Amino acid sequence: MSLKRILLIILALFLLSIDANAGTKRVFVTIGTGGVTGVYYPTGGAISRMINKKYKVYGIKATVESTAGSVYNINAVLSGDLEFGIAQSDRQYQAYHGLAEWSKLGPQKRLRSIFSIHPESITLIASVNSGIKSLKDLRGKRVNIGNPGSGQLQNSKDVLQAAGIPLSSIHIEQVKAVEAPALLQDGRIDAFFYTVGHPNGNIKEATSGRIKVRIIPITGPGIEKLLLKYPYYAKTVIPIKFYPKAENKEDVESIGVKATFVTSVDVDERIVYAITKEVFENLEEFKKLHPAYSVLTKENMLKGLSAPIHRGALRYYREAGLIKYIDPRLIKE
Repeated sequence: MSLKRILLIILALFLLSIDANAGTKRVFVTIGTGGVTGVYYPTGGAISRMINKKYKVYGIKATVESTAGSVYNINAVLSGDLEFGIAQSDRQYQAYHGLAEWSKLGPQKRLRSIFSIHPESITLIASVNSGIKSLKDLRGKRVNIGNPGSGQLQNSKDVLQAAGIPLSSIHIEQVKAVEAPALLQDGRIDAFFYTVGHPNGNIKEATSGRIKVRIIPITGPGIEKLLLKYPYYAKTVIPIKFYPKAENKEDVESIGVKATFVTSVDVDERIVYAITKEVFENLEEFKKLHPAYSVLTKENMLKGLSAPIHRGALRYYREAGLIKYIDPRLIKE
């Protein structure tokens, strides 16, 4: 076969690979999530599958990236390394207002929110042998408070401060949540914090090993004051039915935040519109993908947001008659 003939065949195959359907420009987007055992990763996967099913309609291919969590995702979205990210509602608030990790950089006004997803409880797991039964018992113990760049790191600090426990009074570890259950079961730490939706694989792992564990309530006068101080925190309950091997006999009271889906003002309006539409118009299908999604409604998915809504998402919310559920302060064209 001649070289010319080979080149013609290659060209023909290339042309066939292009959607004849669309004058739609093909784009590739990446969704930043979290550790593979958490809820962020399957959430990103569910969203990507929804949009990929409609590739011939929108010309969008979405992929998922496992990341260090909320802070990383927000920074990567703002730098353009990711188009979308999942981040805790408190981290969204802090970034947009220039607090915590963003205090030196200042308010991140290019951050945009799209919708919120499942509630996430601040979960404190402790070995029974450690004697930890309440927050005050953490003094002098070895506690993993979360890796740098994760959402639970600041949550842990907030809870400890609210409970009147100085960081200097505990032996701090700062490893990723995925590593903490093994450390607990190896007897190398006494407890760990993890802000996560339930049920969760890491918590199941921690409660199913040789060392018996209990889930510690996050309650008390200091926690009540914390709820008044920060609007992104709310009371939650961890259903103990998800963790039958834990020592607890009843559901555990805690506080938590929401997972939110974020992007930057620079991401194309039609891409954000397409993803928003697919998630909201297939919400019942989406809810079946994980027990943590069971409480979702179109209305509560528009709560817990603090950065302005992206214009592409607003376009869909107007069409769907959902704009009335959005805080007017978040509507900026």
